[in-house]
Amino acid sequence: MKPATAVQIRKEIKFRSKEELEALCLRLARFKKENKELLTYLLFEADHEDSYVAEVKDFITQQFEESPKTNFYRTKKRIRKILRETKKFIRYSSVKETEVALLLHFCDQMIHFSNSIKRSKTMMQVYERQLTTIEKKIGELHEDLQLDYISELNDLPRYQYS
Repeated sequence: MKPATAVQIRKEIKFRSKEELEALCLRLARFKKENKELLTYLLFEADHEDSYVAEVKDFITQQFEESPKTNFYRTKKRIRKILRETKKFIRYSSVKETEVALLLHFCDQMIHFSNSIKRSKTMMQVYERQLTTIEKKIGELHEDLQLDYISELNDLPRYQYS
């Protein structure tokens, strides 16, 4: 089955009643965890972006604290998983400041997590790639916010591997 385009879905939604739309949303939420998380964000947290950012930052910090430090293979896998989840939370929000704030927090947690990460070329490439992404996203923000985030970005160490 080929999924409909966003335009087709938008047109079809216009012809549905409020009750039908409510039933469709609830049915959609039943099938995938991500759908339920997105609906939770849209219904309860979209109006309180600051508390959402704080909650996700706490989640990221908790995930790093629970990560194993002795087995480097598991540590790398866990950090990549934390980054995937961080990007998922970023996708839910359409606010650009949220993306910058969460990625900055992720990078800060990652670089201060363990010294073994600093010796790994692949993990440092992940770190540098996120810093590059942050730089690009900061350029899209308002000038006042740019100054704040640039100072936070400059506080993070840079590493160059060839």
